[in-house]
Amino acid sequence: MTKVIRKIRATGTKERPRLRISITNKNVIAQVIDDTQGATLAYTNTADHSVPGNMTEKAVWAGKDIAKRAKKAKIKGVLFDRGDRRYHGRVKALADAAREEGLEF
Repeated sequence: MTKVIRKIRATGTKERPRLRISITNKNVIAQVIDDTQGATLAYTNTADHSVPGNMTEKAVWAGKDIAKRAKKAKIKGVLFDRGDRRYHGRVKALADAAREEGLEF
């Protein structure tokens, strides 16, 4: 068995935390993380809110919701961590929705 180690592309700070997204077969998860303290500053999950629609619509909802929660936490700019996913489809939809709500990255 080979162990795969994923290298974090960016490290979030208090001034510019990291927006980490995770997309499963049924849900979209987004969280804003300050890596220096190891703390999650904002979090949203489509499973907790029973968001209707297809996965792209769920990604758009998650993008808008995480941007609103980041604004509440007085966060304006983030580093976008998409993991190993390509920047298209659901990932792009989430990012565009977050930008529309005023989150900068």
